[in-house]
Amino acid sequence: MTIAHRFVDTNGIRMHIAEAGEGPLVLLCHGFPETWYSYRHQLDALAAAGYHAVAPDQRGYGQTDAPDDVHAYTLLHLAGDLVGLVGALDEERCIVVGHDWGSPVASTLGLFRPDLVRAVALLSVPYLPRGDTDQLTSLTELLGPNNYQLLFQEPGVAESLFEADVRSSILGGLIGSSGDAPEVNTLADVVANPPATMPADTPLPGWLTGEDVDHFTAEFERSGYRGGLNWYRNSRQNWELMAAWNGAPLLPPSLFVGGDRDLVFHWPGFRELIGVLREISMPNLTKAVVLPGCGHWTQQERPVEVNELLLEFFGGLPA
Repeated sequence: MTIAHRFVDTNGIRMHIAEAGEGPLVLLCHGFPETWYSYRHQLDALAAAGYHAVAPDQRGYGQTDAPDDVHAYTLLHLAGDLVGLVGALDEERCIVVGHDWGSPVASTLGLFRPDLVRAVALLSVPYLPRGDTDQLTSLTELLGPNNYQLLFQEPGVAESLFEADVRSSILGGLIGSSGDAPEVNTLADVVANPPATMPADTPLPGWLTGEDVDHFTAEFERSGYRGGLNWYRNSRQNWELMAAWNGAPLLPPSLFVGGDRDLVFHWPGFRELIGVLREISMPNLTKAVVLPGCGHWTQQERPVEVNELLLEFFGGLPA
């Protein structure tokens, strides 16, 4: 199956998309620091199964526009980009899949536009409703002042660290947060140190090729990291803007898939949380699956299993 590329206008920006297949629309939303390419294994598989699979470079990433204004990267902007994308594709409804930061984007779309969203599949990060404290404050209380999200707040600081050697940063992130890392990352590792790096000759795990590393390296050498980091710089603004959805459940049919070697899985209380998602946040959850040995890059590390779970989930949805 051939993956095609084009640009569409949506929500005031020019967005690059990769797409394959025809049929019901499936939007594939990547996280940080990734691009459409993180769904390279899903595009062909979903297309072959009769879906129109579309993976955009989201706002600030890859070949999509990256507005200068830091405040132009809220969840409202990001969900609005997807609403405009559905319209630009001349569709009326979609299934939305989100990984990492793409998960809250997908969840927000499901919250805002249940008329538009048939179902939501979340990878690595489940949906949790807005609470009484914003994420940045909660994380600082949990980790102290030396945490990565505080490091990311000041424009230019984290950029200089990531961009000093992009290839080493890419390798450090992809391998260091994967199921193939020598040790599972824990909260103790999420501190305001320079981002993990690895030498260019580091042996690659079986799920990652030199071509994959070349793609991510070239994209971030060209675009830089500012756009993606600006998502983090709206943590408190997101919390303020989402006040009307405080405690709101995610109502569309949903799926969660994570890995037991994912950093997220090792945050306090997360294991227990997976078992009660249906009760606390995702009442129409069809299945919550934890893949043994899988790290943070769920759909890249375990494409066969993820594709099977997605297709099973899609196949069970109302027509």
